[in-house]
Amino acid sequence: MKELFGRLADGTEIHRWSLENGGTRMKVLSYGGIVQCLETPDRHGRYANISLGFDRIEDYVTSSPYFGALIGRYGNRIGKGRFTLDGETHRLSADDGENSLHGGEAGFDKVVWEVEPFQRGTDVGLRLSHTSPDGEMGYPGTLTAQVTYTLTAEGDWRIDYAATTDKVTVVNLTNHVYWNLAGEGSGTIEHHELTIAAARFTPTDPGLIPTGELAPVTGTPFDFRAPKPIGRDLRTGHPQLLAAQGYDHNWVLEKGITAEPEAVATLRDPASGRTLRVATTEPGMQFYSGNFLDGTLVGPAGRAYRQGDALCLETQHYPDSPNHAHFPSTVLRPGETYRSTTVHSFPA
Repeated sequence: MKELFGRLADGTEIHRWSLENGGTRMKVLSYGGIVQCLETPDRHGRYANISLGFDRIEDYVTSSPYFGALIGRYGNRIGKGRFTLDGETHRLSADDGENSLHGGEAGFDKVVWEVEPFQRGTDVGLRLSHTSPDGEMGYPGTLTAQVTYTLTAEGDWRIDYAATTDKVTVVNLTNHVYWNLAGEGSGTIEHHELTIAAARFTPTDPGLIPTGELAPVTGTPFDFRAPKPIGRDLRTGHPQLLAAQGYDHNWVLEKGITAEPEAVATLRDPASGRTLRVATTEPGMQFYSGNFLDGTLVGPAGRAYRQGDALCLETQHYPDSPNHAHFPSTVLRPGETYRSTTVHSFPA
């Protein structure tokens, strides 16, 4: 179902599509490809929206910390807003101090995507398309991107990313849903139990840019190889947690880059019984514990979002990869196609 959600200041209409399949319900905006609502049942069959967001387009335009949005051209941070590619230095839009975050001041989260609904067998979904012109936010090449959201008969939400370019460039696409499996506006996620299939993570400097080290998680608060409540080690005083005001780091997934999505993370809320499982083709995942939610934003339930009221699990290549030759490459050249897939499952 398609409906008018609102209008931008210039009069551009923003539409919302509603999808339902396999027990999962989702609402998606043409603005930013935003997942405005995602509902799943708890152990008693009661539905709740488990993603943070807003009821008005104005709030997404002026106040959103990337709630539910598609992120590009480059998910996460690029240090000092620049990188060198084939001997040429490119200077990017710096929107996070001196660094570039999530594609710059006007990334893919702030564009109006072309949206086409589809049904394929028992699957339903949306194809979202956008062309980013050469030089936009400082990135070289005209990048043509297509992102497909699919709800399967099993209730899985699958995201397939694809992109091509006419000049050598870098690309790293992801999605920025803020999860709270107890329901948006229900309070802290510190009791959620998280598992991440990673023995290493990428420590950061004070600006949250990777130092280049691939550090072992053993003996640190970053060890989630066995299920652990998110709040267990949150206040240990570890220097990396102090610098980021919580978890805001990239985990080096043990599986590396794969042709097909492989399981990398499980999130469970013991109170509601809801579970989220994440599988991806990507080599990294950013776990962000909602550190900068400050109580000034109010969701659809009428409750303020405070620090730690949600978390993000952003599948990705590593932050600042263009400036670290030993990180998996994010370079895309003409004639190549960037592809990435992530699947979110909600087992009963």
